[in-house]
Amino acid sequence: MEEKDIVRALAALAHELRLRVFRMLVVAGPDGLTPGTIATQLDLPNATLSFHLKELMHAGLVTQERDGRSLIYRAAYGQMNAVLGFLTENCCQGQACLASGADSCQC
Repeated sequence: MEEKDIVRALAALAHELRLRVFRMLVVAGPDGLTPGTIATQLDLPNATLSFHLKELMHAGLVTQERDGRSLIYRAAYGQMNAVLGFLTENCCQGQACLASGADSCQC
């Protein structure tokens, strides 16, 4: 994954509302959520949600699928894992440094 892709993903997540939407989709799992469900749960106007979903899609963090008349949005776990991998790939010079249950490097 290229740095520009990482920057785009991190920039998309650097907005409070987009971060909340993305986390909702991660929790929803492979079933995803419709925009109506997301808008209702976050008490958002549809136009506002649409803008933020578009930004998450542009960053590759969210996918969209049509199911009949409905749109289903899902977290793009591969992209999410690629971003996390990029951020941690050089941790402790490539050595395993996190003890099980640790919340910081044990270098």
